Amino acid sequence: MEIFGVDIGGSGIKGAPVDLDRGDLAQERHKVLTPQPATPDGVAGCVVEVVRHFDWDGPVGVTFPGVVTGGVTRTAANMDKAWVGVDTAALLSDRLGGRPVTVLNDADAAGVAEMTYGAGRGKAGTVILLTLGTGIGSALFTDGRLVPNTELGHLELKGHDAETRASVKAKEDGELSWEHWAHRVQKYLAHVEMLFSPDLFIIGGGVSRKPEKFLPLIEGIRAEIVPAQLQNNAGIVGAAMAARGAPKEPKA
Repeated sequence: MEIFGVDIGGSGIKGAPVDLDRGDLAQERHKVLTPQPATPDGVAGCVVEVVRHFDWDGPVGVTFPGVVTGGVTRTAANMDKAWVGVDTAALLSDRLGGRPVTVLNDADAAGVAEMTYGAGRGKAGTVILLTLGTGIGSALFTDGRLVPNTELGHLELKGHDAETRASVKAKEDGELSWEHWAHRVQKYLAHVEMLFSPDLFIIGGGVSRKPEKFLPLIEGIRAEIVPAQLQNNAGIVGAAMAARGAPKEPKA
């Protein structure tokens, strides 16, 4: 079964049809740069471009980097503030000709994909997926059940929003070495571990393609730490999973 997934990020918007029997992309993903400023109108246009690249005409699942409830975006830390309060599911459905659109938090989508097909498959207890990228997204699971919209990237760390110190963007902006950045990530993980005592941390986002660069440098964390198996495609897969239950035809 194939469903289309789109992953909206602070720097890029990517999507592809997903084979939900395999939990993998059915075709090579198409990516466009996130417009700056990342307004609802500009981003919606990019989502349409990604979907039309594949001539897709069925349901679409979309992730958003912020809190999402009932298809409405409630926060937008790394996007334009005009997103706050927008019925994003309705906006994108309208721009896509009325087809069904399901919207959810980006890290939640990645987490559900990893728990179903990847590094969290079959894992009981408390599992936390963290996506390290423009910001830090989080997905919290207890015995396989998602606690949505946790936004643990905004925990305070040394008087700052944690993602401003331990995200990949923070590494790049500060021109930090892998060692220096890994030390910051270690402090962040220790703080999250103190609060939630997870059995497993899954590290996602684009940096999951390079686990050898930083994971061996992280010490003193009791929980197991592993890279996301679906890497940066996890959000697309999770978005498609969320859209699987959507009706095949737009409502009248």
